[in-house]
Amino acid sequence: MNKKKIVVALGHKALGTTLPEQKDAVKAAAKAIADLAETDCRIVISHSNAPRVGMIHTAMNEFGKQHPDYTFAPMSVCSAMSQGYIGYDLQNAIREELLNRGIVKPVTTILTQVVVNPYDDSFYKPVKIIGRVMTEEEAKAEEEKGNHVVRTDGGYRRIVSAPKPEDIVEIDAIRTLSDAGHIVIACGGGGIPVLKQGRRLKGASAVIEKDLASGKLAELLDADMLLLLTGEKNLYLNYGKENSEPLTQLSADKARSYIAEGQFAEASVLPKVVAAVSFVSVKPDGVAVIADLDDAKAAFEEQAGTIIRS
Repeated sequence: MNKKKIVVALGHKALGTTLPEQKDAVKAAAKAIADLAETDCRIVISHSNAPRVGMIHTAMNEFGKQHPDYTFAPMSVCSAMSQGYIGYDLQNAIREELLNRGIVKPVTTILTQVVVNPYDDSFYKPVKIIGRVMTEEEAKAEEEKGNHVVRTDGGYRRIVSAPKPEDIVEIDAIRTLSDAGHIVIACGGGGIPVLKQGRRLKGASAVIEKDLASGKLAELLDADMLLLLTGEKNLYLNYGKENSEPLTQLSADKARSYIAEGQFAEASVLPKVVAAVSFVSVKPDGVAVIADLDDAKAAFEEQAGTIIRS
């Protein structure tokens, strides 16, 4: 009998912000994953990397300024670094929690590259702000290097594109390990954005939206469920207003109409809804659930969160 396949996307709540916060946060995330593992389903995990990738980018570039013999780190390299150290903490926390429950199951992190289109509109309209605050002089130097900057409080900051994920380079490895019984951590931070140049993969100066990469991962794995775990119990209409209303069941068409109305916050909730709608549209018998991290098992059982079907 085939086991249910589930892609779990962990948001900021599951990771915290600083290194000490991350150490504590992954313990709670591990409990949620272990609850799912007890149902004996196949689990593939993706996760956020904000603000870590920006912290790494800032640190590497500051080091390069102080040590001219070293080069600055491109965004693709910073994404790879963030995948490594988040995966390290997360896989160890999950492994420990599983063993505490008497579950022997390997947990594996895969450094994952995600292919993007060089002609994606986002390369002409970058939206993701990263790195430290710069002076006007430093901002001009960045622009002379071909980078984009934007004025913010206190100065200027670098801004990069957020292209849509088109393919996952390591998808066969992810599928093989999952089928072999591993809990797999992949596409961390949306994956390392790469451009195909013949047989070569070239890192792109971009940050892929984690939730969209999670949706692509669920699609390519032919998953049964996409579970997007965040810090809210449900999606809401008129969020933050007196007439706020929780959404428990949602069709893809209705979700599209709410998107068109601007019901979902562009920088946080909207990518989750877009990923969910895309997944259930590609796999009509699949289901997407957006729920609080603390409700992971209930959401898996479709007893919590906002359930989205085609």
